[in-house]
Amino acid sequence: QVQLVESGGGLVQPGGSLRLSCAASGIAFNFYTMAWYRQAPGKQRELVATISTVSTPNYLDSVKGRFTIFRDNTKNTVDLQMSSLKPEDTATYYCSARFSIKEYWGQGTQVTVSS
Repeated sequence: QVQLVESGGGLVQPGGSLRLSCAASGIAFNFYTMAWYRQAPGKQRELVATISTVSTPNYLDSVKGRFTIFRDNTKNTVDLQMSSLKPEDTATYYCSARFSIKEYWGQGTQVTVSS
């Protein structure tokens, strides 16, 4: 059974930092491209960051320089370090694992940036 379990969300003030983590099980993690998406209320889900099987990252333009995606193939985890957070970063963040036509999702973790 495939499971992606996110953690680390919460309430943070503008300018603050949070680190999200996603633990994967039930997949050959090394072969999967991992990603973080987010969805704000009333908006479409958007791709925030991806990391390839060889740890090549890509980022949404609005988070470049503020967010960093990491993967640890020994622990089957992918993290998203978020800094200089803005109110517009408020959303539910989802972890994704993709290999060919297969894609799996976590249940999401809420990030709220507010003073």
